[in-house]
Amino acid sequence: MSEEKETLLEFPCQFSVKAMGYATPDFDALVAEIVGRHVPNLGKGAVKSRASNGGKYLSVTVTFEATSKQQLNNIYQALTDHDKVLMSL
Repeated sequence: MSEEKETLLEFPCQFSVKAMGYATPDFDALVAEIVGRHVPNLGKGAVKSRASNGGKYLSVTVTFEATSKQQLNNIYQALTDHDKVLMSL
C-alpha cells in the first residue's frame, strides 16, 4: 500500500492544525511562520488565536490546503520540535 493511501484524507483538502503554548505576544506569529515554511500560500484569515480562560495559554489554529500526508507530518514535526510549542493537534 502506498504512503498516500495510509490516510483517510483525500489530497488536496482543507486542513486545520492547532498549536498551544504560553500566551506571549509573538506566539501566533511563530506558529504561522512554522506552518508557512511548509505551506507557502497561507491565505488571509488562515490564522486564528484564542486565549485560555485564565489567559496563561494561547491556542493558534492555522487552516490551509494540505497537499500530502508528508506535508502534514512535516508540519507536526516542526511544531513539536519547537520549544515554545507545548502541544499540537
